[in-house]
Amino acid sequence: MPDANSLSTPYGALTIASAVRALAAGGVIAHPTESVWGLACDPNNPDAVARLVQLKNRPLEKGLILVSGDADDFSGLLHNLNGDQRARIDATWPGPVTWLVPHFDQVAPWISGIHHSVALRHTSHPFTAALTRAFGGAIVSTSANPTGCQPARHKFQVLRYFGDQLDFVGGGNTGGRKAPSEIRDAASGRIVRAG
Repeated sequence: MPDANSLSTPYGALTIASAVRALAAGGVIAHPTESVWGLACDPNNPDAVARLVQLKNRPLEKGLILVSGDADDFSGLLHNLNGDQRARIDATWPGPVTWLVPHFDQVAPWISGIHHSVALRHTSHPFTAALTRAFGGAIVSTSANPTGCQPARHKFQVLRYFGDQLDFVGGGNTGGRKAPSEIRDAASGRIVRAG
């Protein structure tokens, strides 16, 4: 795992290090993204994922988004795409576009849910990008709200929803986008959710 103290970020090495420690310990954290606050955890820890979906009251079969500040974290999932598909993805990354990519059983079922694809986003948010680099890989990130409630756009809303149930809340402000990330299907280019 990279040394968080070596990161150049406006949010401070100590903030990044605190968030990384919480993730590594199996915690659930809240962090800002391009448009809304997200709940995050270690995708390789099924207990952490189970706790995250319980906090959100989200069915596990719906699947979750993996987010990273480094597109290379997704290289094993992207190598099956053809040149046109990769070009479409590369044209939108880093940024607020999430792509549905066939996973060919390369991801855990608690990430993909009942789907044959997995949702991936190369984030452009500086805190979240720095966090994933310090953590050493992609994280689960899903909007910070109980299912059926409005996504949190400010830290106080996260705290109102979840109180002291989270292991870390921080990282500055969102990127200011009004809409959640756009979701597109990599195989067809079809927009599944408009941003």
